Amino acid sequence: MNVSAKTLKWALRFYPPLFFQRIWVVKFGTDFKTVEVKINKSILNINFNKSIFGGTIFSATDPFYAILFDQVLSLRGFKSRVWLKSASIQYLKPGRGNLYFKIEISDEDIAEAEVALIKIGKFIKTYKIDLFDAEGILCATAINEVYIRNLFHGEQHTVAY
Repeated sequence: MNVSAKTLKWALRFYPPLFFQRIWVVKFGTDFKTVEVKINKSILNINFNKSIFGGTIFSATDPFYAILFDQVLSLRGFKSRVWLKSASIQYLKPGRGNLYFKIEISDEDIAEAEVALIKIGKFIKTYKIDLFDAEGILCATAINEVYIRNLFHGEQHTVAY
């Protein structure tokens, strides 16, 4: 489903799983190749050590590669299903304040996905997300494996998210 970057930003800001964990979409690029996200430290997401709960950090990284690829490919005429196939995270420093990350999908990533979707009907690739505090210190690194299926290769379209 195609929506504007501004509409999607506001919809996700108030999407309960993100909203109640204080995960805030700062902005989407108008071409959906980028997203900036902030995790606000609050009473709703701190752990015993007064740092941001690891589950909040991990869940913040979950949807965004899938959303970006879904929007970009939809704008290019693909009918696809996109989801996060697997993920892992390494916590490097406690998130004692707000955390930030930016995801960017390159033109090469998009071209690689398009070729795979046309030739074999699916695309699977892992991407890294680095999360930083306000001072620019790396606090966590997540690895997300994105799975994209071209629905023109036989799978029936249903809403996946």
